[in-house]
Amino acid sequence: MKSILIAGGLLVSFTCFSQVAVGKASVTNTSVSLEFGNSENRGLILPWVKVDPSTNTIPNMVDGMVIFDPSDSKVKVVVAGTWQALSAYDPNAGTPASVDTALQDTKTEVPSAMVRIGNTVNPDLSGILVLSDTNKAMILPKVASPHLNIVNPAPGLVVYDTTAHQVAVFNGQAWSFWGPN
Repeated sequence: MKSILIAGGLLVSFTCFSQVAVGKASVTNTSVSLEFGNSENRGLILPWVKVDPSTNTIPNMVDGMVIFDPSDSKVKVVVAGTWQALSAYDPNAGTPASVDTALQDTKTEVPSAMVRIGNTVNPDLSGILVLSDTNKAMILPKVASPHLNIVNPAPGLVVYDTTAHQVAVFNGQAWSFWGPN
């Protein structure tokens, strides 16, 4: 009986597709790995990771990683093995506010801590949240005019602005909006 239950469990796990809805009952369609509800003024906070300034690397970095680097208050992505800053520099904004990382600096990272969503298992992918599907995307939390409606945003907060139809990112001092010109 035990072997039948194990075999049945394995069969179900191989035929199920991994899709996660957060703050809502289900995802919009089959092309979505991770989707957030849009009923509240909250967003997704990118992991705060300090890139080594001498080597411009972090351990086990892979193309597609997205982080918030608190040392220079920029959102960065790995493209072709190197970090590319996504945050534009505004010379009129002054020096970015420093980000207080004291709470996380005292913690020890657990390398095995990971959530994987998707049906592709790739041991080379590292990260705290890995969307491993090759044919599904993530839908960001949706907020109308986040610069007006999110009170006290955290550095690295990312949402989709339903008013401007752009991705909005808070760097600890100011919002930046990414989208077609």
